[in-house]
Amino acid sequence: MANRKNLFISHHSVDEPHIGKLKDLLSRKGYDVRNGSIDSTKPNAATNPEYIKSLLRPQVNWAGTLVCLIGRETANREWVNWEIKQAHLQGKQIVGVFLHGGSDADVPENLNKYGHSLVTWRGDDVIDALEGDTKWCKDDGSERPNFAGITRSTC
Repeated sequence: MANRKNLFISHHSVDEPHIGKLKDLLSRKGYDVRNGSIDSTKPNAATNPEYIKSLLRPQVNWAGTLVCLIGRETANREWVNWEIKQAHLQGKQIVGVFLHGGSDADVPENLNKYGHSLVTWRGDDVIDALEGDTKWCKDDGSERPNFAGITRSTC
């Protein structure tokens, strides 16, 4: 039986194709991933920020973990930072995953503040992070400090 994970996959809209790739990567490792994020399979043309928040908040709450896909310009996405903060406020695990082409400069501020781990696009590293490993990597895979300086553990 597959290991089921309810994820909210936070992403810049241009990185949406990587959601399916992440699900495929995890599926090959025995995971059944259910994604609660808003993407083109669940389109929404809302423009009112409070209404958008009312849609996103329960989806973040439903998920056990927020995964932030880090591609070019992710750091500049207001909604990505908001989603990460919501996950933090709800006590969710927060995992950053560098996409190919994503750089250290693309890491959202709130991931640095509230994240539990930041890993490269390697199946075992992603799974270790989802399972509670607190590894922090630079975009090249080398270690970096957790900028928040917070030590976290999984109970």
